[in-house]
Amino acid sequence: MTVVSKIPQEYGYVVLTGVGSTFLIYWMTYKVVAARKKYKVEYPTLYSADNEKFNCVQRVHQNTLEGYPTYLMLLFAGGLQYPKTCAAAGWMWILGKVAYAYGYYSDDLKNRRYGQFGYIGLFTMLGCTIGFGVRQLGWLPRHCH
Repeated sequence: MTVVSKIPQEYGYVVLTGVGSTFLIYWMTYKVVAARKKYKVEYPTLYSADNEKFNCVQRVHQNTLEGYPTYLMLLFAGGLQYPKTCAAAGWMWILGKVAYAYGYYSDDLKNRRYGQFGYIGLFTMLGCTIGFGVRQLGWLPRHCH
C-alpha cells in the first residue's frame, strides 16, 4: 500500500512555499539586472573582470540557482507526507537565502555566513523526503509512534 494515495489538503502550504521561492528568484534576478546597469556589465558577460560588487550580486543569484532544483525536489516530494514540516523548512531555506544575499551584498563578505541557518531547512526537507521514500516502499510503517 502506498503512503500517499491522495494529496493532503495541507499540501497547499507546500505549493505556496514553492511560489514564495519563485519570488525569491525574481528578486535576485532583479538585483542582478540592476547591478548590470549600475556597474555597466553588459550581457553576455557572466562575471566582471574588475568589479567585485557586481560579482557578489551575481554570485548570490548563481549560487541560489545551483541549489534550486534540489530545494524544489525535496520540498515537493517530502511535502507529500510531511506538508507542514516541509513548508516550514522551505520558508527557513528562503529566509536563509535572503540573509545570505544581504550578507554577500555587504562590504564584508564574511557576512554571507548569516544565511547558513537555511541549511537546517534544507536538511529537514531531506529527512522528510527520505522518510517519505522509505515509507512509500514499505520499508518502514506508515506512521511511527
